[in-house]
Amino acid sequence: MKYFQFKYLLQQEGWLQNAYVKTDQHGIIQSLSTSPPLEAFAIEYVNGYALPGFQNAHSHAFQFAMAGWAEKHKPGTKDDFWSWREAMYECALRMSPDEMEQAATACYKEMLRCGYTNVAEFHYLHHDQNGKPYANLAEMGERLLSAAKTAGIKITLVPVFYQQGGFGMEPQPRQRRFISKTIDEYFHLLDDTAHAVTKYADAKLGFGVHSLRAVKPEDVIRTFEQGPKDIPFHLHAAEQLKEVEDSLAFLKKRPVEWLLENLPLNERFHLVHCTHMNDSEVERLAKSKAHAVLCPGTEGNLGDGIFRLTDYYRNGGSWSIGTDSHISLNPLEDLRWLDYAQRFTTHKRNTFDDGATILVNTTLLAGRRAMGNPTQAYFEVGQPLDAVVYSAKAPLLEQAGVEHALSAILYTADSSSILGTLVNGHCIV
Repeated sequence: MKYFQFKYLLQQEGWLQNAYVKTDQHGIIQSLSTSPPLEAFAIEYVNGYALPGFQNAHSHAFQFAMAGWAEKHKPGTKDDFWSWREAMYECALRMSPDEMEQAATACYKEMLRCGYTNVAEFHYLHHDQNGKPYANLAEMGERLLSAAKTAGIKITLVPVFYQQGGFGMEPQPRQRRFISKTIDEYFHLLDDTAHAVTKYADAKLGFGVHSLRAVKPEDVIRTFEQGPKDIPFHLHAAEQLKEVEDSLAFLKKRPVEWLLENLPLNERFHLVHCTHMNDSEVERLAKSKAHAVLCPGTEGNLGDGIFRLTDYYRNGGSWSIGTDSHISLNPLEDLRWLDYAQRFTTHKRNTFDDGATILVNTTLLAGRRAMGNPTQAYFEVGQPLDAVVYSAKAPLLEQAGVEHALSAILYTADSSSILGTLVNGHCIV
């Protein structure tokens, strides 16, 4: 058994001062109180603000290895998402299983350093450099699991179905490592991945399709209908204007519109980006209870556009955050940019009544669902102690005081303010 005394610990009702948390040898919370324990125990005092660990709901770990590659282009040439994608293909085609594990380990360690305790790994780099399946279909997935275990982060591995090169198009040669030609091939991969997940105690399984452009529409429906019934379903949607235009031309529907009309969207669904939605899509997606997964660092870096967060929130929408290509890994920075982008477009402050509380609460709870974890309480008996702790002595936090602490953390802090990141009651960083 172990006792922590946190100067402040965040619950949905607000901050608990002098919170005593008792954990067992597995890091599971046994008691939580503002009164000191009666039994004789050594207590580790933590002079900081403890928040639940952040959930990274969208990661392509291999892209951590390409930071900076796509930031130069010849003068006069067009540089956008589609030119960036060429650099991504180059990185994907070069990466061996060993290099995948090395890149993912480094990426996951950085996530932990920045306060993430869980990651949903949206995985499509499935096959060898020639596009042939490995003898172990889940080889690359197992490398991601191994990387998570080495780093100490909890992972939900989401192997996704990637079938074609675009709406009605054959795969491009540069996409050969991603491709499963049929649903049966994809489900074989998913089954092998499910077996691999059982080997790491802090791993879970998700599934999904890469996007509407990457899978035939009838197979998108069949993948969901024939797939597991109790785990999260992830997919990209409406990230780029060209994607919306191509969807209208091929499906006669906008991407989110098609999903709303052809799949039973609910809390199991996690739609990544959703940058380009019209009024009807914003309202209907919000009311469906499906979650948007927003990646402001990557969406800004790629020039995707600005998610309509103000309108989405007004209609009851729920969202999580992810780091996607990992051009930015600070969850507080991404949360700030979610808010600031709305301020840019509305020319107003206070996007929400209490921005920090709403951003943290919504992101945390939707992020947990993206991991396959529906727990609602921030910290409670019977749940693992997963937390990020910000120093109460950090100058901007010290002057803010507890009344304004959460706002000060969200709008000013970075990894230099972190005392430590705890996973299962152990300080990993």
